Amino acid sequence: MNPLLSYFRWPMILTGLGLALAWWLGYQTTGTAAGGLSFFLIGSVLAVLEISLSFDNAIVNANKLKDMTPVWQRRFLTWGILIAVFGMRIVFPLAVVAIAAKIGPIEAIILAAKAPQDYARIMDEAHLSISAFGGTFLMMVALNYFIDQDKDVDWLRAIETRLRDWASIRGLEVALVLATALAFSVNLPGQEGAEFLFASVCGLLTFLAVELLGHVLDASQETKSAAASGGLGAFLYLEVLDASFSFDGVIGAFALTQNLFLIAIGLGIGALYVRSMTLMLVERKTLAQFRYLEHGAFYSVLVLSIIMFAQSVVHIPEVITGLIGACLIGLSLMASIRYERSIERG
Repeated sequence: MNPLLSYFRWPMILTGLGLALAWWLGYQTTGTAAGGLSFFLIGSVLAVLEISLSFDNAIVNANKLKDMTPVWQRRFLTWGILIAVFGMRIVFPLAVVAIAAKIGPIEAIILAAKAPQDYARIMDEAHLSISAFGGTFLMMVALNYFIDQDKDVDWLRAIETRLRDWASIRGLEVALVLATALAFSVNLPGQEGAEFLFASVCGLLTFLAVELLGHVLDASQETKSAAASGGLGAFLYLEVLDASFSFDGVIGAFALTQNLFLIAIGLGIGALYVRSMTLMLVERKTLAQFRYLEHGAFYSVLVLSIIMFAQSVVHIPEVITGLIGACLIGLSLMASIRYERSIERG
């Protein structure tokens, strides 16, 4: 088997099982083979959508993962994928509905199974807070990458050199994110504006808390023999990061189907490929081979965060988000290849 394809052997096997389960779910739900085929196709589209939206997630994951200890790398690639598939694609939507509707988790499952339209409506009503939280966290991730005095490689020099020069201004990232959140919140009706700003502040506090925890654990690593303890902060950071990437995909999936279980199958398949892409990028040291690839990913993250903010006032189809991310990563890849060729020519 091709070495690259070997990374995707298990995702391809599980894709077949997952889509077979989607067909069976559709057949059981509608009682017809046509219904089964419909669920099969929707599951396939959801999987492709998740992969297209999450390729930048894999690159950002790899950027963080390459500095983790082997023990914590394995833990993220095993426990992390379980949390990503079952936590974000199943438990998270159930938790949102349970909290919003003030019902228990069992009642939320029953609602998803018996009244999917009501379930989808509640999820849609929570979209404002979810977008604000996820958009804030992702914007902090992107700005934290670019506004860094230690960053020594630039792709778009006119932008990145200036951002690096501004790194000496303490709290600049926080100020920029809060200013952006405030600008969007004032354009929303009173209660919605307050809700948006509150969720945005929660996203900011979550980012800062995870960063603080990571620094504390990294500091304790220096005084402990168990080096793996220092990887917990990075592990938690990656889990929250994956959650922020997943928010928009989970909400957007309800535009295709209101069946929670079909959404979990489709997005879960996509998450498996993201895990394999992350593993491939780390093991093959792809980020080192392609100089500007991670720059494209972080620009994509920044654009995604702005789109999540913009979703509060206008609907932006997920396909547009995916295409923008793919274009930015593609451009950074081509720039990396050109750079390598120029080095070879001397």
